[in-house]
Amino acid sequence: MEIIATFIDIILHLDKHLIWLVENYGSWVYLILFLIIFCETGLVVTPFLPGDSLLFVAGAIAATGAMEVTGLAALLMLAAFCGDNTNYWIGRYFGPRIFTRTDSRLLNRAHLEKTEAFYARHGGKTIIFARFLPIIRTFAPFVAGIGQMIYPRFMAYSAFGSIFWISFFVFGGFFFGNVPIVKNNLTFFIFGIIIISVLPGVIQFMRGWLENRAAARSR
Repeated sequence: MEIIATFIDIILHLDKHLIWLVENYGSWVYLILFLIIFCETGLVVTPFLPGDSLLFVAGAIAATGAMEVTGLAALLMLAAFCGDNTNYWIGRYFGPRIFTRTDSRLLNRAHLEKTEAFYARHGGKTIIFARFLPIIRTFAPFVAGIGQMIYPRFMAYSAFGSIFWISFFVFGGFFFGNVPIVKNNLTFFIFGIIIISVLPGVIQFMRGWLENRAAARSR
């Protein structure tokens, strides 16, 4: 429980913790942020790491002169792109080895073929839109690899999505993070970013659950 409480405190007070990192680690903070974004987008086991809120706060702190915003944004774009591509190749390598059975309800060959067909049709926009959805952005490139989405196509959409996502939040924090009403209520804004980020996924889940329930009743 103590670990969970500490993690929540870090998420809700990112500004204080990030300022502490800058003050104590100097230029190493760029590497720390690179690794956080890389792991959040590149490793399936770390979807819980902060993404949107961290980028916004990093931009706000950069506006104070503590970090150079252009270099920061470029570095984090690279981190997001490398993370995406790492995740893609993990999925592409392990997917065919996992989805081999024909009698499994989840990990069967038919599901792999459906995944491949889905990413052939909708993979591009999925990779871009998933950038703005916590947890989903961690799994989307992994599933794209499992679905063997054409790599040059994946790479192009991943690059565009990385640039758009990082720019939106880093420069959003840079230009608006130190506006008095935002700065004085940053914890609430961080909480709001988290809620807005996860809301589409929650709505989609509830919609699917209600549709399945209605279908079950009609049988």
